[in-house]
Amino acid sequence: MRGSPTILHLDMDAFYASVEQAAKPSLRGKPVVVGGIGPRGVVATASYEARVFGVHSAMATAQARRLCPNAAYLTPRFSLYQKVSGVVMGLLAELSPLVEPLSLDEAFVDLEAGGVEPDPAAVRAVGERLRRDILAATGVSGSVGLAGSKMLAKIASEQAKPDGLVLIEPGTELELLGPMPVRTIPGVGPATAETLRRAGIHTVAETAEAGEAELVRLLGKAHGAGLHALATGHDDRPVVAERDAKSVSVEDTFAEDLTDRTRVQLELARLADRCVGRLRAAGRSGRTVVIKVRRYDFSTLTRSETLRGPTDDPAVVREAAARLLAGVDTTEGVRLLGVGVSGLADYTQEDLFAQAAAAETAPEAEGSAAPERTEDDGASSVRRWLPGLDVVHRELGRGWVQGSGLGRVTVRFEEPWSVVPGRVRTFGVDDPDLEPAEPVPLIRPVVGSGC
Repeated sequence: MRGSPTILHLDMDAFYASVEQAAKPSLRGKPVVVGGIGPRGVVATASYEARVFGVHSAMATAQARRLCPNAAYLTPRFSLYQKVSGVVMGLLAELSPLVEPLSLDEAFVDLEAGGVEPDPAAVRAVGERLRRDILAATGVSGSVGLAGSKMLAKIASEQAKPDGLVLIEPGTELELLGPMPVRTIPGVGPATAETLRRAGIHTVAETAEAGEAELVRLLGKAHGAGLHALATGHDDRPVVAERDAKSVSVEDTFAEDLTDRTRVQLELARLADRCVGRLRAAGRSGRTVVIKVRRYDFSTLTRSETLRGPTDDPAVVREAAARLLAGVDTTEGVRLLGVGVSGLADYTQEDLFAQAAAAETAPEAEGSAAPERTEDDGASSVRRWLPGLDVVHRELGRGWVQGSGLGRVTVRFEEPWSVVPGRVRTFGVDDPDLEPAEPVPLIRPVVGSGC
């Protein structure tokens, strides 16, 4: 651990939902839920206003609707999130050559490598300036943690949420960590926490007091020794700039074995979306989708499917993962699930056949970029307009879809810089004056003076 708080952790606040609120003035200060909007959808992000009602990421959308029926439920717009993320990561790169992105909305920065003075006041000033710059450039807030290690910087950014900054002063680390739950330590998932609970270990201080030998006995040599080091504040992990990875993957271990097939499918879909988020954050695509299933008896299965070409489409990855899961027996319980993408490339050659299959089986999947028009024997059919997506009307200008059904689509006409919430109009779903559109920047472009 460093003697100065020169490791910065940035975590954007409720990123997807905050971007949607910045883009839609009528939703600011109101509950917003972004994710799958269908009956089998999963929440990707909930705004802080929605979290008050108990809505959180990874929750089934159907349950979220019961808890918060008046929230705006929107389809993700990954292309916009990626653009905003690119602006944020660019600002981080100005601070230091060592930036370690963890996802679209989260990264570590080594300020010492960027020449920042190892003084708490100087470090705090950099963090505050970063928060102001991000808000000015994107219209979205982020929380900053500053500490002498990666673990503590991440803990600090969690304490700073939303829209704040927390600096952990050198020498106060153990006092701060001691009363925190053991799940605070990186790498402690539900299964590890349960093992420790059975041994009477609940807090970070109790973990440190247990001693390395006891933790090794409970968890194994590598995990036990690593956990003891972190619990006693020893975290020397460096900030590592983005490397050329061969694969991108995510996985979760569950506190209790999952036996309900629908729950397993929902969790796999959520992991597929997280995996694609990391893939897109790295600007990559991949050809091979892999799932990992650890069953009740600790036996682990992996299954893979190679697509016709590289993709970064969440619907395609979800559909491939679902096909792979269909061949795995999960009736006796699942302890761990994982989704990965390998065979990485720097471009995307869309797998049209896989996309068609995904659209057919999950018509309201996240990541759709625009309302789709189906074709039947060459004749134009009804277009589907998904909530939250961008549209433009020939006379009324730009807006976004509030909802559709019974042959009608309701649109609110406003842009990110609209002074007041926009007016609402309803049209036939095949109105020739209404067309899908690409997202606009969250900050109004400055028009040149011409001088």
